[in-house]
Amino acid sequence: MIRGVTVQLLVRVQTGTDWANNPIYAENYVPVDNVLVGEPSTDDIRSTIEMFGKHLAYTLGIPKGDTHDWTDTKVILPEPFAGTYQTIGYPTAGIEENIPLSWNKKVKVERYAER
Repeated sequence: MIRGVTVQLLVRVQTGTDWANNPIYAENYVPVDNVLVGEPSTDDIRSTIEMFGKHLAYTLGIPKGDTHDWTDTKVILPEPFAGTYQTIGYPTAGIEENIPLSWNKKVKVERYAER
């Protein structure tokens, strides 16, 4: 049986607004279980560099039923991929009922260096 890993996803929740009515967010990492981590194809790497100017590190398979926002956020992967990654672009999704196995979304990530 195929089984993914547990990753930590950064979730932002609006907690209020500042004096100029700009949103203020609280950030927390939440665990997401059963995420597949895969090696991207050469075509995926090339198209990501051409479209976004970013180097694609991995492609994540997101489990069916997940409702988190995977757009423009950080993800911490466990060993052997250990590190912080940034999602690239928008997740691609298929129709859950038409896809076998447990995953229906794909998210691209690049290595993220904290400074």
